[in-house]
Amino acid sequence: MTGGRPPGSLELPVLVVEDDPLAAEAHAQYVDRAPGFRTAGIAHSLAEARRFLDRGPVALILLDLYLPDGHGLQLCRALRAARPDAAADIFAVTSARDLATVRQAAALGVVQYLLKPFGAAALHDRLARYARYRESLAGDREAAGQHEVDQVFAALRPAPERAALPKGLSEATLSAVARALRGSAGGLTAAAAAETTGVSRITARRYLEHLVSTGQAVRTPQYGTVGRPELCYRPSPS
Repeated sequence: MTGGRPPGSLELPVLVVEDDPLAAEAHAQYVDRAPGFRTAGIAHSLAEARRFLDRGPVALILLDLYLPDGHGLQLCRALRAARPDAAADIFAVTSARDLATVRQAAALGVVQYLLKPFGAAALHDRLARYARYRESLAGDREAAGQHEVDQVFAALRPAPERAALPKGLSEATLSAVARALRGSAGGLTAAAAAETTGVSRITARRYLEHLVSTGQAVRTPQYGTVGRPELCYRPSPS
């Protein structure tokens, strides 16, 4: 078991629990390079991890699940049972891909589940999200409302990957059409969107239909005095 940076700094202390010495050192180096975190120690087994934690708490544990003296989730259960209000948060860092294990980890309060192999960038992204999560919970106060509670949980979730646009659509034009739609008081027709953004009516309609297909807009028929009804597009209700 080895230590990281000297204690006394403001960084959150992290315990790395990993039986592979090379992987453990790599994970510790990743932690030490992440702003706001420091490696407090490295343990290569459940027994070493327990002895380390008996000497003092840490903020976060990077926990391998396949350890020589048992399954990593045993440590999760023991910590939750012994210190339900003050147990360290846990990132599972593992090659275990079976969903039964993922489900058990979630039930035990594991806040991140990172599949091996991974690089520094992947861990740093999750550490940054964890730091924002901790910051959002700082202080002894009540949440302002449901939106603030949602923001706390959202801080831990990676941003969803954006699907590739259909052929012929561009991000710049899509953004322009979306902005025009959000800025419209009563919605936009394809003709109005075309006039606002400077594209053709057919092009504007393609982009508006894409916003509908991705759940960002809704369309309703707009009836005039003569002829067929024209479609009116509005932002989806939030």
